[in-house]
Amino acid sequence: MRAVQAVRFGGPEVLVPGEAPEPVVGPGRVMVEVSVVGITFVETQIRRGVDRWHARPDLPYVPGGMVAGRVSATGEGTDPSWIGRLVLADAGATGAFAERVAADAESLIPVPEGLGPREAAALHTDGSTATGLVEGARIAAGEWVLVEAAAGGVGSLLVQLARAAGARVIGIARGARKLDLIRSLGAEAAVDYSAPDWTEQVLRATGGAGVDVVFDGVGGEIGRAAFEVTARHGRFSVHGASSGQLTVIEPAEARRRGVEVIGIEQLYGFRPRMHRWAEQVMAEAVAGRVRPVIGQTFPLERAADAHAAIESRTALGKTLLLI
Repeated sequence: MRAVQAVRFGGPEVLVPGEAPEPVVGPGRVMVEVSVVGITFVETQIRRGVDRWHARPDLPYVPGGMVAGRVSATGEGTDPSWIGRLVLADAGATGAFAERVAADAESLIPVPEGLGPREAAALHTDGSTATGLVEGARIAAGEWVLVEAAAGGVGSLLVQLARAAGARVIGIARGARKLDLIRSLGAEAAVDYSAPDWTEQVLRATGGAGVDVVFDGVGGEIGRAAFEVTARHGRFSVHGASSGQLTVIEPAEARRRGVEVIGIEQLYGFRPRMHRWAEQVMAEAVAGRVRPVIGQTFPLERAADAHAAIESRTALGKTLLLI
């Protein structure tokens, strides 16, 4: 079958189209004919060999974890009524950049009526993660929420989910195209964090009070600056480090400023609840309360271009592979 493999660790060019062995459908598993593959930023860092939070896969490997497609076969002990159904499926830590994947039947999430495979793939895993982050941050109506990288896959959904919770949202990103998208999603303010006075703009938007909640997916200098505009008794929620460095906040400093830091370790407890959150965010999409932003799609053979678009910071919303 057609697949894309990472033949070594490095830049996007290490992703090489070719052939891979057909997956084996064992007991309790199903075969999925893949139509869409969702890509996450973390997967680009695993490919580079610089990710610190996941086991490094053995080379060569087929990247990717989450796919949308139709079940074509079931293994021993698996309900045959899955055959023909449109589902989201978890291929595991690797294996998704391919025409077919084998997945545990327990991982399957039926795609609801009114949602296509592209929209479903764009909502999970980013939508599940965003749902969990919003739940953990305990947003109250009327609070100010700052979303970093607000035009990205997770960020664009955080903007919408925070708005749905009654928050007043400020999204930060770089470039006019991304700022326009953020405003279209309902943010009250969109700020370019390449501007030297971006934190002052945030403070002005909140009347000088600062933001009650920060969703920090960038880290580094941006994350640190965002912490400085967090209001007393606010929450600073860390979920990523696209800059390459996590935001480091000393506990004593957080206590002195009266800010609750919800660290990156929160993600470790997400996996058992991702299934429920995926169903929840897809229901929100069917109801029209959130919409996935699919900024760009690529055929399977151009997986390297898809990774390059994500890493160049030019991508809007979610990037998908189509098969």
